[in-house]
Amino acid sequence: MANRLAQATSPYLLQHAGNPVDWWPWGPEAFAEAERRDVPVLLSIGYAACHWCHVMAHESFEDAITAALMNEHFVNVKVDREERPDVDAVYMTATQAMTGQGGWPMTCFLTPSGEPFHCGTYYPPTPHGGMPSFKQLLAAVVEAWQDRSDEVREAASKLVASLAKHSAALPASPVDTTVLDGAVASLLGDFDRRNGGFGGAPKFPPSMVLEFLTRNHERTGSVEALSMVEATADAMAGGGLYDQLAGGFARYSVDPSWVVPHFEKMLYDNALLLGLYTHLARLTGSPTYRRVAVETARFLIRDLGTPEGGFASSLDADTDGVEGLTYVWTPVQFAEVLGDDAEWAADLFAVTEEGTFEHGTSTLQLLRDPDDLDRFESVRSRLSAVRAQRSQPGRDDKVVAAWNGLAITALAQAGVYFEQPELVSAAGRAADLLLDLHVVDGKLRRTSRNGHVGESAGVLEDYACLADGLLALHQAMGEQRRLDAAVSLLDSALERFVDPDNPGAFFDTADDAEVLVHRPADPSDNASPSGASALASALLTASALVGHDRATVYREATEQAVSRAGLLAERAPRFAGHWLGVAEAMAHGPVQVAVVGDSPELLAAAVRKAHGGAIVLAGEPDSSPLLTDRPLVDGQPAAYVCRGYVCDRPVTTVDELVTSLS
Repeated sequence: MANRLAQATSPYLLQHAGNPVDWWPWGPEAFAEAERRDVPVLLSIGYAACHWCHVMAHESFEDAITAALMNEHFVNVKVDREERPDVDAVYMTATQAMTGQGGWPMTCFLTPSGEPFHCGTYYPPTPHGGMPSFKQLLAAVVEAWQDRSDEVREAASKLVASLAKHSAALPASPVDTTVLDGAVASLLGDFDRRNGGFGGAPKFPPSMVLEFLTRNHERTGSVEALSMVEATADAMAGGGLYDQLAGGFARYSVDPSWVVPHFEKMLYDNALLLGLYTHLARLTGSPTYRRVAVETARFLIRDLGTPEGGFASSLDADTDGVEGLTYVWTPVQFAEVLGDDAEWAADLFAVTEEGTFEHGTSTLQLLRDPDDLDRFESVRSRLSAVRAQRSQPGRDDKVVAAWNGLAITALAQAGVYFEQPELVSAAGRAADLLLDLHVVDGKLRRTSRNGHVGESAGVLEDYACLADGLLALHQAMGEQRRLDAAVSLLDSALERFVDPDNPGAFFDTADDAEVLVHRPADPSDNASPSGASALASALLTASALVGHDRATVYREATEQAVSRAGLLAERAPRFAGHWLGVAEAMAHGPVQVAVVGDSPELLAAAVRKAHGGAIVLAGEPDSSPLLTDRPLVDGQPAAYVCRGYVCDRPVTTVDELVTSLS
């Protein structure tokens, strides 16, 4: 049996290279083989840090009897959803349509032409809770295919036609201040006043929604908006969701109180949360928010940084097959490590005899500020040293362009605000890797690993998030080459991803991408920004940094794109957080601050006081478009503040600048 996954660049595919299942990677060869054999395709989609993907792999894909059934009756295709988000999106839509829910591992049965006729998620090895065993499911699908093949194919064709119809672009609808303030009211109705966050368990960090609410507060002074942000940010940072020893956030909490995380740590979550806590530290002056932001930035660089300069995708939920093994503690372990400090530390970190996790173990929480900071740091240092000797979770070290773009943005902004140039340097190294390695023949590739670029074409979020990161770097470092590279990506996105029949709408795949059963175009913000909302954000920022002619094109494209999300923002704001944040920046103007001449004091004040979504750039007069025709004032450095197309008079003192920005 050929091992077709052995040369994959995806750690997830490599995890399955030794299975007795005759796996194929996604590609035309697999479907041609299914056509030749006249058998269905069994499509299995997951990702390296997915706990239940590991469980199903161990129970079924490593089982010789199950593998024999799969090999005899199917062409089996394994896909890393992070490497092929387009494939994942198409079949996730089908899974949700068939079952009313989705998730990973995702298990779909397709005709040899790629049309889905049965979809689900995890299936157990034996019947459980009304769910058939995986082997029972295989037998039922084989029977249906052999006895009712024409009926199965017809049903699959009808489903694909229905999915294509329902994925059409939303009609244009304005996102004005009425919609923005209405979104705040709607979110207040969904807000968990007891625990922070929105909805019940499982509870995900609502990074983009909180960023929107923060920007709304800055524009309107809304006490309700800021209270939702602070309550949620405090709960997340104090709960088990946050790694109280090493920094960084887990993927989500399995309970409504943020106590027990699902222990995987994702790059995109931590990049978005770094941006949020940096913004909150600037807005409130809170030392807790500052600590969490700086620790999360260091986690990104230390634990997710790759030798090539990029950032790895994730840390696994499991260690040696056990979820959370690296991270949890008992009072006995505290006593062994901390001696006389054990009782104080156990009370501080909520480590109890009963445990807050499994088998008497506890996650670490920090539900109050420590009364002795030196003792706190000593305890954390000793616990960290012991934890470092434990088995560690696996790392998916592929570099994803979009998620690295999010990290570049957050590190560049945090580095400037916290005056930590090493964070900006880390962002610059990641940008260099992506531009040098991922851009092939003028087009962006999505992933790389160990310095080797993958074959998967970049999707819209890759172009948009990387462009946004480059624009943040341009503001942090003043390098024109960052702006030029961002403009190239944005121009390519506007040309290759646009929906020609619906101005302002975008597909997630380029016009020359592989043709799937339908072309995905999902405008909703989920765990990370949608490709379209990320593009709108980058276009809005770029419109303030480029020359007039291109700025007009970018601003009009932003306005059209945001209008396509109007109904989503109005009816489901929890799934339009990034869109709403872009709309808030537009409502602010957006704010643009050009600091000409060498004045660290003016620049620091601009960074400290500018609203979220603002553009701040410093440099010599005429050194970039934003600084053009903005001279020194009486030979002194000056700051020019504009909102949209309206500018204040230039100011030369910090007090004047603060007043202007207020």
